[in-house]
Amino acid sequence: MAEADVFHCEPRAATGTGSARKTRRDGWIPGILYGGGAEPAAIQLKANEINKAYVRGRLRPQLAKIDVPGEDGQQPVIPRDVQIHPVKGMPIHIDFLRVDDNTRIDVEIPVRFINEEESPGLKRGGVLNVVRHVIDVYAPATSIPDHFDVDVGELDIGDAAHVSVIALPAGVTLVTTDRDYTVATIAAPSAVRSEADEAADAEDAAEDAAAADGDAEGSEEGGDANKD
Repeated sequence: MAEADVFHCEPRAATGTGSARKTRRDGWIPGILYGGGAEPAAIQLKANEINKAYVRGRLRPQLAKIDVPGEDGQQPVIPRDVQIHPVKGMPIHIDFLRVDDNTRIDVEIPVRFINEEESPGLKRGGVLNVVRHVIDVYAPATSIPDHFDVDVGELDIGDAAHVSVIALPAGVTLVTTDRDYTVATIAAPSAVRSEADEAADAEDAAEDAAAADGDAEGSEEGGDANKD
């Protein structure tokens, strides 16, 4: 697990649309700090810190810390609701959930595929078909995995990697446990699939033609019998 980001914040006295706009003009991002058995608190965070974390993909649900004025130490939190400007594409509001060692949350963990260069299927021109880009798990809020590695180094064309191949850290469990679902497959290259489809079509056509010939012969024999 990577080192947690630390965000500096200040209490936000006023709320509402007008106040939020002023907060942004002053170089801050408005937000809410909630959970942990305490009352929700309106806060504002430094825009440059939040924007930098967002660009780096660090505002997904993962452990972070905030410096809260008047509190000792840094408060462990999880980003839970990040609102993005529809035009500028940057954060305009963010909610943080207070957490501790006993907090468990439902979270999506990205999947990273490794050893692609060793896969016999990919060497033969196969294509890595990703079925699941993220895996839903229950995890301790203070130790959420950054990603899961799925080794495709031994997969050939037609093989699949299932969720059961993922080594889950202690305390992390799958949300879906009733089936061993597919995470990725090695698919045949499009050229090979096209040739196979053409061969199948030709075989079907040959079978249809043979069946038609058989029907025709049967009709002729029946006609001759009627003449006799």
